[in-house]
Amino acid sequence: MEKPVILLIKEIYYPILAAIGVPANVVTIVILYRGKCGLSNCISLIMSVMTTADLLVMIINVMVYHIFSYNFRLSFLHHTAMCQFVLYMTAVALDLSVWFTVFFTFDRFAVICCQRFKAKHCTKRTAAVVIAMFCVLIFFKDIPYFYGIEHQQIINKVQWGCQPSVTFLSSPLGTCFFWFHLTSLVWLPFTLILLFNCLTIRRITVASRTRRELRSHTTENKSDAEIENRRKSIILLFTVSGSFLLLWLTSVIGLIISGLVSINSYRGDRTNFGYLVTEIGTMLKFLSSCPNTFIYAVTQRKFREELKTLLKFPFTLILRFINKEGCTTSSSRHQSYAITLNLFVAFKRIVVYAFHNSLLENDSQIMTFRIKT
Repeated sequence: MEKPVILLIKEIYYPILAAIGVPANVVTIVILYRGKCGLSNCISLIMSVMTTADLLVMIINVMVYHIFSYNFRLSFLHHTAMCQFVLYMTAVALDLSVWFTVFFTFDRFAVICCQRFKAKHCTKRTAAVVIAMFCVLIFFKDIPYFYGIEHQQIINKVQWGCQPSVTFLSSPLGTCFFWFHLTSLVWLPFTLILLFNCLTIRRITVASRTRRELRSHTTENKSDAEIENRRKSIILLFTVSGSFLLLWLTSVIGLIISGLVSINSYRGDRTNFGYLVTEIGTMLKFLSSCPNTFIYAVTQRKFREELKTLLKFPFTLILRFINKEGCTTSSSRHQSYAITLNLFVAFKRIVVYAFHNSLLENDSQIMTFRIKT
């Protein structure tokens, strides 16, 4: 029986996504950690944790769950306890990725629209405290995942596999958790991102109009540095939040159509429209954890320069090693050349000698044969 097309696509798509997403996020973390991108400490920290959360999504959701668990059916990952933990961590990683994107949007809104709030609260220390507290809340919020998953079968008194617990999901507590999880993962973040972006657009539009009117009364034709900085901030904000919203849109539509939660494994017709929309939405949802590196490289000049430096570093290291070796004394160089030449001559003599001996053996065998005959 042939596999459905959607399964073949997933088997190709997820390894490619992991091969691109993991190195891209690691490179971004390294560049942001170096602190040479011309960004404030607060936004650098938020972008770093946002990239770290995206890296967790690539490792846990894509590599561990969709690649390793899918391809190695009898591995320790399919022990019920380990399977529950993996599914719990997939929910945690996805929550962190979503909410750190919300934090990024709010930080840009506060910097552009709320100058007093920015001066008082948009600091690295405040951001670190808020992020740490929110991480703890996320870890506690997703604990019910352990109760919503049960084993599939018992083999030699060992529990194997995972499946949704019908008892828990049909209970009032399970229903409340499902809607709370859906709201905190999709509806509330979407609403906040759209709200902050709309307020930011309104603020920038009014401020830019006022600034252009003031500059129209002057005779200077110099470029406005503040307008240019705002433009760069807006481009970064809208590309990050816009790509997030667009890539999550299909997943949201899939949730509306099918009503499936992410922990469920669809067991019906894999050509069903609701199933296809859900799977495609899941693939695009994980893709949202990949493009930020490329967005930063396109929109941020200093980040692009740091990226070039980092990519050139291995080749620079090799050239330094070659130059270091080239700085040795001429006698040592001649000595190394002489040794190489002697080895080559010795090898050549061995080959010629072996070939000559083989010819002599053949001649002797021919002469013996003739004498016998």
